[in-house]
Amino acid sequence: MRNNSEQLSLSVDSSRFFNGASNDVVSFNTSATVVVCDAEKVLVTPEWWMSKYLPSYSAGRMFKFNNPNSYNWANNLLAGLAILFYGYDQGVMSQVNLNEDYLKLMGIYPTMGNSRNLAALGGIVSVYYGGSLIGALLGGSIADRSGRIAAIILGVIISTIGATFQASAMNITWMCCARVVTGLGVGAIDAVIPVWSSEVSPHQARGGFLAIEFFLNISGLSLAYWIEIFASMNQNQVMAWRTPLALQVVFLLAILALVPFFPESPRWLAKVGRVSEARTVLQATRKDGVEAELGAIVRSVIHDQQHAENNSYLRMLFPRTKSQRELRRRVVLSVWLQIMQELVGIGVITHFLLPALALSLTSYVAIDLIQGAGFSQDEAKLLAGFNNLSYMFSVLFAVFTLDRFGRRSTMVWGAAGMALLLLIGGILDKYAQAGGPNQRAYGVGVVAMTFLYTGTFGATWLVTPWLYPTELFPTYVRAKGGAWSVVGWSIGNGIVTMITPFLFQAIEYGVLLLLFGLNIFVIPFIIFMYPETSGRPLEQIDDFFSNATSWNVFTASEQIREQGFTNYRWTRKYHGGIEQSNTSSMTQVSGDVDAERHGWANKLRRRASDAGLM
Repeated sequence: MRNNSEQLSLSVDSSRFFNGASNDVVSFNTSATVVVCDAEKVLVTPEWWMSKYLPSYSAGRMFKFNNPNSYNWANNLLAGLAILFYGYDQGVMSQVNLNEDYLKLMGIYPTMGNSRNLAALGGIVSVYYGGSLIGALLGGSIADRSGRIAAIILGVIISTIGATFQASAMNITWMCCARVVTGLGVGAIDAVIPVWSSEVSPHQARGGFLAIEFFLNISGLSLAYWIEIFASMNQNQVMAWRTPLALQVVFLLAILALVPFFPESPRWLAKVGRVSEARTVLQATRKDGVEAELGAIVRSVIHDQQHAENNSYLRMLFPRTKSQRELRRRVVLSVWLQIMQELVGIGVITHFLLPALALSLTSYVAIDLIQGAGFSQDEAKLLAGFNNLSYMFSVLFAVFTLDRFGRRSTMVWGAAGMALLLLIGGILDKYAQAGGPNQRAYGVGVVAMTFLYTGTFGATWLVTPWLYPTELFPTYVRAKGGAWSVVGWSIGNGIVTMITPFLFQAIEYGVLLLLFGLNIFVIPFIIFMYPETSGRPLEQIDDFFSNATSWNVFTASEQIREQGFTNYRWTRKYHGGIEQSNTSSMTQVSGDVDAERHGWANKLRRRASDAGLM
């Protein structure tokens, strides 16, 4: 951010701190004394009138750890617990929708052969996403006004009320209202938790930590599936569907008991003028570089306060100024990435119609494909359950790949791999559905492709669309940016939930071939539209959007270069720290010369490297 008149005086090892451009430098003292001069210039944000009625963060009751690594693990395990609940909540309706007592109580039995009842069953599930869309927007607004912790606590309380009403529902209206309320709370949690997690985590490990959290997310989904399998064995069919719904409250009460003892986002604290508390949080969660990071945060806050009029959902979508147009670009990237996550097929693979039973959610695409491929219903359920487990463990790959290889590379190669698996799976399923002596052999192939597809998705596309929005937005609207991401997720999931049963009825195995095409379709968007954020401090990302106007990330990188920025390759992973390096230009020149010397193969490798794909 450009603000040469506002200097910070900090003690660090280097004497110059690059603020993105080579001619825009903040000076540092080399003495032992540390003084943050500009902390005084941070305007104290007036307290929102509702804040006094909301639960909030207190520095006095914050947990104390001797080791910053321990604190970071604790922070991210809390976030993981919240996301585990989100996974459980997504998966909990899978067996409920097959329970005969539930269907009769809702007045929608039977569903097979009855389009009205089938649509009503899909509607019960879909209204949840309407609630989550509204809840995300409300949660993002509250998180920016009253803090991330307050928004999380409020979301948990609302979700607890909704879960309680779901477990006690006596008719379809009751259940729909309960689903909407639960969606409101979950939308707020989903919008704020990734933002809070990324803001309290060191910038070198944001991707790995969020990947661990989403490992717990799929653990929750798998847990819901297996709990419901065992619950369905209960002779009391009323308890078989009410018990899994009631167990949501256990997760929520655990989160509610822990959240008040965790730190607030240091970036939000600095934003509201509580700079000393921000320093305390950074000292608790960072090994070193506290003053350098705090200095970058304070500069960012001072810059952001000059654009306070942008802090509005309306202006983020319908801009009037240059800075508002920059925000709209970030909104489009976030929402479209979440929609593309559905286009690559995981929503279809986890939401569809079981012709012999009813609409089934979550892992039941595996059951449909498996049953149609010559396996019994019991075998299909077990294999789908094991598919969930393999899906869960596949997410662990993202812990090691997201920060090492970057966001762009992970998504591009993930989409390419899933496309290949879906193509093979679609061809095999065509022959498996036709029957004959080789049906089971083809069916085994379909099962293998299903397992490999969900595993590849878990390792590549599950985490990134949730991580990316937490990195794109500036501090003063970061929670609202997370909310826009959940809006995209809600739109994608809501549409998929409604159309998938009818889609499978209409084209059967052709769905997998359709998804093959969609995976190929999304690859150019990732390559040409999305800048690489891996390894970059959150404060640097504003430099990209402030100084580049092109939607093409390659053209935008050249625009950044023309502005005098020393590290302008936004298609590649950034390997620097808070300070930007001035060696990237030299590296690029030597790489180009090397490519010229070694022919077309090296040129191709260099182009792939420039695109961040190698």
